[in-house]
Amino acid sequence: QVQLVESGGGSVQAGGSLRLSCVVSGNTVSNNYITWFRQAPGSEREGVAAISTSGRMQYYADSVNGRFTISRDIAKNSVYLQMNSLKPDATAMYYCAADRGPSLVSVLFPRRYTYWGQGTQVTVSS
Repeated sequence: QVQLVESGGGSVQAGGSLRLSCVVSGNTVSNNYITWFRQAPGSEREGVAAISTSGRMQYYADSVNGRFTISRDIAKNSVYLQMNSLKPDATAMYYCAADRGPSLVSVLFPRRYTYWGQGTQVTVSS
């Protein structure tokens, strides 16, 4: 019903920047939040940043607050994650995900989300 395609990943030195993109298509009329997650090998998937349909409400993981910025372009059906001051521990596969409307589950919890993209790899070297 909803498709998400990520892009923009790559390799960067510590302290550098990357911007990830997520293009959303399909039936999004019930969507409430689009959220970026990341998962490193051997680790659980964790929420990074979330943004509401209007773009007005945004939530960030404590570990990235102040360095990452989430935004969206409604006309382009796209959500972006600007990542600055990157650290090696940011190395992970990054996914975007869409929920199906309001929920009691936190916007940064994977189990809230029904639709997922294929992921884009981010590697930060020291």
